[in-house]
Amino acid sequence: MGKIAFVFPGQGAQAVGMGKDVYAAVPASRRIFDLADETLGFPLTEIAFGGPDEQLKQTVNTQPALLTTSVAFYEAFKEKGVRPDFVAGHSLGEYSALVAAGAISFEQAVATVRARGQFMEEAVPGGQGAMAAALGAEREALRSLCEAISAETGLVELANVNCPGQIVVSGSKEGVEAVVQRGKEAGAKRVIPLEVSGPFHSSLMKPAAERLAQTLQNVALQNAAIPVVANVTARPVAEADQIRELLVRQVYSPVLWEDSIQWLLEQGTDTFVEIGSGTVLAGLIKKIDKSARIVSINSLDALQAFA
Repeated sequence: MGKIAFVFPGQGAQAVGMGKDVYAAVPASRRIFDLADETLGFPLTEIAFGGPDEQLKQTVNTQPALLTTSVAFYEAFKEKGVRPDFVAGHSLGEYSALVAAGAISFEQAVATVRARGQFMEEAVPGGQGAMAAALGAEREALRSLCEAISAETGLVELANVNCPGQIVVSGSKEGVEAVVQRGKEAGAKRVIPLEVSGPFHSSLMKPAAERLAQTLQNVALQNAAIPVVANVTARPVAEADQIRELLVRQVYSPVLWEDSIQWLLEQGTDTFVEIGSGTVLAGLIKKIDKSARIVSINSLDALQAFA
C-alpha cells in the first residue's frame, strides 16, 4: 500500500469566495470560520467570502484567511476517515499542516499567522524588496548568479524551489531586477516579476523572524502526532521545540518544496491530497512526478466527489 500525504497551500492560492460553499454546508467548517472571526476580533470571513480582492491580497489578511479555509476543508475532509502518513504545507501552509498534525491549536495558529503577516509586511519598507519567478533555470546555476549579483548589485537569494524549472528569487529591488535582466545566464527561459508586498523567504526577512520568535515563545506547541515535512529542511519534524525553531527560520529561508515532495515520494507516498483554496500545489507536484495521484479538496463538490 502506498502512503498518503496531505498538503496545504500558501500565499498566492487565495481567491475571493474560497470556503463559502463548505461554510454553508458543513457545521464543522462553519465553526472554524466563526472561531477565526472570534479569535482575531474582526470579520475575516467577510473578507474571504466577499473581498474586495485588494483587501484579501494584503499579507496580513491573506495568511489567516488561507489558513482558515484550509483548516475548514480539513475538518470537512476528516469525516471521510482518511488518515495521512505525512503532512506538509507551502510556506504559510506549514501552519495548516501543523494544525492537522495536532502540533498547534487552530486559534493559536490563526493568531500567529495574522502576526506573521504583519511582521513580514513591516520588515522591509514598501518598494525596497521584490520577488520574481525564474522559469527553466538550473538551481545551482541560479544560486551562483544570485551570489554574483548580491556581491555586485544588491542582495538576491533563492526563495522557493517549487518544482523542476520553477524557482522564485527574493531580495532587494535592485538584486531581483538584475536577475530579471540576467536570468538567461542561469539557463532561465524567462524571469517574471511577482506582485508581492515584500522580499519573502530572503535574509531581508530576519527582522520579521525575530519578532515571530518572540510571538512563538508564548504559543503552546505540542509534539506532532503525524510527521510534518518542514520547508526549511525538506525532512520530517515532530518535536515541539524543533517545530518552533524551524518556523522562525522558515521566514528568511528558502521553501524547499521540490525536495520535500521528492522525500515524500522516496518514502513511498503515491497519493497527495491538496486541502484548501486552488490547485497550485497539484500543478507543482505533477511537474515533480507525473505518476503521483493528486486530489484537490478545494470545494464542496470536490469533497462530495472524493471516494
